[in-house]
Amino acid sequence: MPELPSALPGVAAAVVGGFLYAVIWYATRGLPGLPKTLARAAPIIVIAPGIFLFSLVLAPQHEEAEPAAAPRPAKKAARPERDPEAVPADTAKSTKAAPHAAQPAPPLPSQAKTATKSGDVAPAPGGSAAPNGDWDVVPVFFGTDRVRKNGPKHVVYGSERARRLELGRALVTVPAAHQVPTIERPFALRVPYFQITLYEWEEDPKRHFTIKELKALSRDQFLVLVRERVAASRSFKDHALVFVHGFNTAFDHALYRTAQMAYDLKFDGVPFLYSWPSGGAVIGYGYDRESATQAEPYLKEFLNLVVRETGAKSVSVIAHSMGNLPLLNVLRELGPALPSGVRLNELILAAPDVDRDVFANLIASIKQYGRGITLYCSANDRAMSASRRFAGGVPRAGDVPADGPIIIAGIDTIDVTETSTDLLALNHSVYAEKSALLNDIGLLLQTGERPPEKRIPILQKVSTAKGDFWRYP
Repeated sequence: MPELPSALPGVAAAVVGGFLYAVIWYATRGLPGLPKTLARAAPIIVIAPGIFLFSLVLAPQHEEAEPAAAPRPAKKAARPERDPEAVPADTAKSTKAAPHAAQPAPPLPSQAKTATKSGDVAPAPGGSAAPNGDWDVVPVFFGTDRVRKNGPKHVVYGSERARRLELGRALVTVPAAHQVPTIERPFALRVPYFQITLYEWEEDPKRHFTIKELKALSRDQFLVLVRERVAASRSFKDHALVFVHGFNTAFDHALYRTAQMAYDLKFDGVPFLYSWPSGGAVIGYGYDRESATQAEPYLKEFLNLVVRETGAKSVSVIAHSMGNLPLLNVLRELGPALPSGVRLNELILAAPDVDRDVFANLIASIKQYGRGITLYCSANDRAMSASRRFAGGVPRAGDVPADGPIIIAGIDTIDVTETSTDLLALNHSVYAEKSALLNDIGLLLQTGERPPEKRIPILQKVSTAKGDFWRYP
């Protein structure tokens, strides 16, 4: 990699700093809560600046770089041509055109590209054109109640609460070399459990997910672009997919996750994200829980907009972790008011960080409003274990305790423990990080086939006195 030699001083410094911090982390393991947090946070004030200064001293000097040129399509001889059928259906190839003159390559037979009125992206509703670029572009339409600020490249949304709904669209690049189901991002060294970056390589759209554009939009601007996308959809005709993220999630990462799922699922409907103001740090669990709850009025407003005004006739929702609680509360109110001709297609609840008794009560009041509800839970989800301890030992709906997972009539409960057995992993985001589960989600959205073993034959049906659930072997 071209940048590696100049990065070596920083990497070396970060490795040394990381080792020192690991020693501190181990030495403070026996301290109680607050003293432990302070003892682990205070050294960062010394270690991080030290690494920065060390990098400056040892880093080789470079001449001033020229302005970056516009990315050019890769030459045919540079790499083998990819199978067009393997390219996700909701993307647009980057071109050498000016920002406001999209020039897509010729479409595949029976597939068409439709340019948006904005002129800066041409989503491929029925399939991608022949490969001729270094990355694809996935539009993500978002709603958020985070505070917006100006950033060096585009607007940014932090962890503060705006107490109002804001709409927008992001254009997320996905590298041509993307490996399902990975979110490729630059190598970085970070302090464990804290959102503090010690060293990070520069991002490159040829190799990484990046944000090409991020704009806040008026309601009318938002609806114009969304309706065009709905009208152009083919494989997922008139379908909207809303993602609600969970605890410890920064806004940018929520965009990457939404784009990754849409891309890997070949979803050519409209991918939506609702991003509530998570603090984006493990130590902010209490803040995140309150932020998720206070976001309910704005999430309700956003879902109402998607259901009633976008032209989508089928709306599916994926909620992860802490995002399940505000979603379920909102759907309880929204369900009875659903307009005729519009239905909730699939509700996919991944690792719900919700008290299982509260979950059961909420599900009972909303399950009649969706075509189907699927719950993914796990026995080795470390985030669920930590949340259970925080809640006084009460199992979460995403748990699989010793007496088995939560089972509710009309809900498909699937134990995904065996899809991720990495001892060092959190195992909290397997719904989007394991191809087997992404495949199941794709089948759910397209067919809604039930019971689960009909669409995924390897699933094991487990019958209990409480009812049936399914398990990955």
